[in-house]
Amino acid sequence: MSIYPRPWPWPQRLSALIIVAGAVFITACSPGPGGGGDGGGDDDDGPIDACPCPDSGGGGGGDGGMTGCNSGSAGAAQPFGNHARPYAPGTILPSNHSQAQLDDAVRDVYDTWKSAYVRSGCGSGRYYILSGGGHQTVSEAHGYGMLVTVLMAGHDPQARTIFDGMVRYFQDHPSEIVPSLMSWAQGSSCQNTNGANSATDGDLDIAYALLLADKQWSSGGAINYRELADEVIDGIRNGEVDSGARFVQLGDWARDGIHGRATRSSDFMPAHFESFAAVTGDTSWRQIRDRSYTIMQSVQAGFAPQTGLLPDFIVEAATSPAPASAGFLEGNNDGRYAYNACRDPWRIATDFVLTGDSRSKTMVQRMTTWMKTRTGGDPENILPGYNLNGNGLGGTYLDLAFVAPFGVAAMVDAGNQSWLDAIWDVVVANGGGGYYADTIAMLSLITMSGNWWSPEAAPCP
Repeated sequence: MSIYPRPWPWPQRLSALIIVAGAVFITACSPGPGGGGDGGGDDDDGPIDACPCPDSGGGGGGDGGMTGCNSGSAGAAQPFGNHARPYAPGTILPSNHSQAQLDDAVRDVYDTWKSAYVRSGCGSGRYYILSGGGHQTVSEAHGYGMLVTVLMAGHDPQARTIFDGMVRYFQDHPSEIVPSLMSWAQGSSCQNTNGANSATDGDLDIAYALLLADKQWSSGGAINYRELADEVIDGIRNGEVDSGARFVQLGDWARDGIHGRATRSSDFMPAHFESFAAVTGDTSWRQIRDRSYTIMQSVQAGFAPQTGLLPDFIVEAATSPAPASAGFLEGNNDGRYAYNACRDPWRIATDFVLTGDSRSKTMVQRMTTWMKTRTGGDPENILPGYNLNGNGLGGTYLDLAFVAPFGVAAMVDAGNQSWLDAIWDVVVANGGGGYYADTIAMLSLITMSGNWWSPEAAPCP
């Protein structure tokens, strides 16, 4: 969901939320002592925790301690800039700066981003991301903020405090339809607005961030990140995925009718889906991942064979995927590469970066090859939106929401090195474009600098 207004959807309440119990946590680390305080007994209905805290509570980590089992520790088990988990073979990073310079640039951009958009309020110990666009915040922004904060731990000593405050804010604003998901928007009075229902993209990022937090700080403190992640993943699976487990839908309000048969291209997050499968043992997430690629490949081939661009919204996703018509949900650009789909190169390419999936490389390389030609190799010429045939939508201003994701897409092939280097410099030099552009740039820079990681690949705290 972009921050641009959408019509008030007609909520369709689910008769029940099916809870999938007994999920198995698959991880690269070995289980700790049995009977830990956050999940491992046979009689426990919660998720199996492969990284439990010992019964002693983890001891005193002290300032900057590395144990996540100490709920008071601000330390980070996977600190920003550690580069302990290299990207998939064939991935490239910007070559015109050293690794230390890349990391320092991200730290500087983060400090500016945090000052501009992270806010405390709406209750004691609560934090949220100031999104604007007629709202105080939206679930999309909340998911972004949780991702950024958990990934920047180790640089920001307040990271866990902010993250936990964002978790509490999220818990304060449940969807009326599936309560484990987040109500998509809040107004200046901190109350839900425009319908207390969910938007899938925010929920997907919230779930992924919680899995990262479990590996960053463990789940033995005041918040059981792993247990909460499982609840959100179950809510997504049962409230935001079509009944055939073929694709993610627009939100828990969009279960039937034309909106129930549609999806948002930027909600296809194949690396997230792979992590959900790995950590829960629910292989239907791999089916959803595979189907996501099939849908995107169909739309690319049928409607954008030259550009590879995807539209903001895709209708009839399970049967005959096609770009939505103008005015389908948010506006005239619903069937174009606009302010939702601009995130696609980053979302799709991240799967190659983490897993090496060749489908990801093929898809984003088609977009990249066209865009390099379209812009003459100058990323400052990337326009803020296109028709699927490559014609611009009329704007000529620089918007990092459209530029930064192409940096992540460039990482999949060494032939893109000079293009990647140029995008990095443009993104670092051009902040201050508002919440949406700056936050997408922030997330893209974390990835481009080699600092993105998956929960299933990380060791225990």
